[in-house]
Amino acid sequence: MPLIKVIEVITSSSVGVDDAIRKAVEEVSKTVRNVDTVDVRNIKATVKEGRIESYDVICNISFRVDSRD
Repeated sequence: MPLIKVIEVITSSSVGVDDAIRKAVEEVSKTVRNVDTVDVRNIKATVKEGRIESYDVICNISFRVDSRD
């Protein structure tokens, strides 16, 4: 049975929620192999002068840990 590890990351985007999630996965994938899933835990938008300035997401990203067998 594979060992699964979960890390929490926080990202933001001025474009949208989808872009923020994609950024999270892309950044984690630069240093972590075997990324399997992303679970969006929280979504928040920052508002300035009546307009959305940025979309913030907190994600749990899971990945399989390589065995050393």
